Amino acid sequence: MAQVEATTERIVAANAETVFDAVADYEGTRAKLLPEHFSEYEVREGGDGEGTVVHWKLQATSKRVRDCLLEVTEPTDGRLVEKDRNSSMVTTWTVTPAGEGTCKVVVTTVWNGAGGIGGFFEKTFAPKGLGRIYDAVLANLAAHVEK
Repeated sequence: MAQVEATTERIVAANAETVFDAVADYEGTRAKLLPEHFSEYEVREGGDGEGTVVHWKLQATSKRVRDCLLEVTEPTDGRLVEKDRNSSMVTTWTVTPAGEGTCKVVVTTVWNGAGGIGGFFEKTFAPKGLGRIYDAVLANLAAHVEK
């Protein structure tokens, strides 16, 4: 099994603290940012950053749906880590200042991919598909905080 990685980033015209607070707000803001690829969103514990447990289904393709139960940690300032209890998938959100009134948001998801020919196709195509999904999330985030 090879590790598969998908990374998406965006410069957002808002300060880093405001953006991080929006990303970490699972109870309020986060559900509003998710495109149609996400369903059955439910906060099961907490709701704001560290200690939150959140559930959703992620439909990456017409045939591939992941049932995700994510445990959230904040290992350092500006960094939020979502570890899926149902798989090897880990998504890390990093928000850093990028100049006057702007910040850079980077979303990186890694997981252990399949082996063989299926693994080859997963490693080739899954990062692009997941990248498009998180591009939409980041566009929604920017629209939300840049108001």
